[in-house]
Amino acid sequence: MNHLLLDVNIVVDLCVARAGSPNSLAAVALAREQGFQLWVYAGSVQTLEYVVASELRYARQKVGDALSGNAVRQLARQVLGEITINCQWLAALAKEGAVFADEDPEDAQLIRSLERFTAGTARLLTRDGRMLERCGDAAITPEAFIEQSLQNPSKPKFEFIDLKTQQNAIRPQLEQNIHRVLHHGTYIMGKEVELLEAKLAAYTGAKHCITVASGTEALLISLMALGIGAGDEVITTPFTFVATAEVIVLLGAKPVFVDIEPDTCNIDARLIEVKITERTKAIMPVSLYGQPADMDEINAIAAKYNLPVIEDAAQSFGATYKGKKSCNLSTIGCTSFFPSKPLGCYGDGGAIFTDDDDIYQACREIRIHGQSRRYYHTRVGVGGRMDTLQCAIVLAKLERFDWEVEQRLALGQRYNELMDEAGVQRVQQRDDRTSVFAQYTVLVEKRSELEARFREAGIPTAVHYPVPLNEQPAYQHLCCADCTPIAQDKAQRVMSLPMGADLSLTQQSIVCQALSKLF
Repeated sequence: MNHLLLDVNIVVDLCVARAGSPNSLAAVALAREQGFQLWVYAGSVQTLEYVVASELRYARQKVGDALSGNAVRQLARQVLGEITINCQWLAALAKEGAVFADEDPEDAQLIRSLERFTAGTARLLTRDGRMLERCGDAAITPEAFIEQSLQNPSKPKFEFIDLKTQQNAIRPQLEQNIHRVLHHGTYIMGKEVELLEAKLAAYTGAKHCITVASGTEALLISLMALGIGAGDEVITTPFTFVATAEVIVLLGAKPVFVDIEPDTCNIDARLIEVKITERTKAIMPVSLYGQPADMDEINAIAAKYNLPVIEDAAQSFGATYKGKKSCNLSTIGCTSFFPSKPLGCYGDGGAIFTDDDDIYQACREIRIHGQSRRYYHTRVGVGGRMDTLQCAIVLAKLERFDWEVEQRLALGQRYNELMDEAGVQRVQQRDDRTSVFAQYTVLVEKRSELEARFREAGIPTAVHYPVPLNEQPAYQHLCCADCTPIAQDKAQRVMSLPMGADLSLTQQSIVCQALSKLF
């Protein structure tokens, strides 16, 4: 997405629709049509109010309709609110040097605010000749913008996961939350940590939530809380990110791999019981691609053998299974807030969910080096806390999350319909659960050729996952390499397409058209 910062004169044009500047209105309308994000400099608020009020007062006086000072200011604020409702407010970057050294401090800060963007992605739309001279190529007139846009219409640009649009939509709340942390200065275990845990527990319906440093830490701490260690076995899937098996091996235990379902690519619950031995200490299904596994069947097997179940829900936060939220479907649920996840932060982060008071207490202590109180260590632990700043970011994102889940469900369903019409095989979703489509994955032949063709078309793709864990060099000695034939087959054929709550219908159609042409 490209960005257009509106100078004061442009905003005033929009507010009063001056007859002498129709190109301002046309340029802004064209920018919106072509998907530009519009910005207004926050430092210009007082100037905007004053100038718009003056223009409105003058316009009213010309027709003999004089307003009081308070009334015209109120009208100006109302008009400004209506005009800027679809714009984001931008503050200047703090920078060394005297703010008032410039002959026009407000203009200097406006120019400086452009530094908030990656070079070449934002321009100032202005009619001010002096600003055009000072900014050079970083500024453009409405007339020039219209001409360039018509000559070179903007084509939809693809991100595999569009985090920029999401950030723009929630930037005010993000910045407010981050600044609040910077002001109180409690960067570890600040009040945002406890607040986020309460909100996440309420969202999932789980009794307890413990935020941790990553999704990997969530799995590791959960296993440690259950006392799993050397000589133990944990049943899991080979078709997942390596962290699932990694944490088991780190504790000296052995991952026992069970093959996957051919339609969902989740662990096949029907194959679990035969793998249980006297050394089995837990079952760890993965809610792959954003869809929970057959949790009732898995929980029933676990109950029969008195085993805990840890749902690796790194990809499925927000999904449901028979009306219950993922992360609250078993003994323990673990999720990740890696930036690309359905609910992500801007670094690493994760969370553990449980209804069990003892597990909750153990996880809380393990997270902070096994402490039950400061410098009193009741168990072996890790440094597994989630930073306060990352919690503040997830709190901001959580306000938009319900809408994002709705968008993911709708986009996933539309993808399904388009793929079925085109005869493209895809990962299936079961009727008794939802998927938040952390990835939208199809099944293809000659994947390398398709990936190359997509790259040529400017459409990113990814493979989740190209090599099952039982075939990875670090893990293949733990399990027979050929005991999961379905996982082996899917690993050669899966390909993930662009997906996310902010994927436009136009972009989705382009993806599907490109894919159907290749079949």
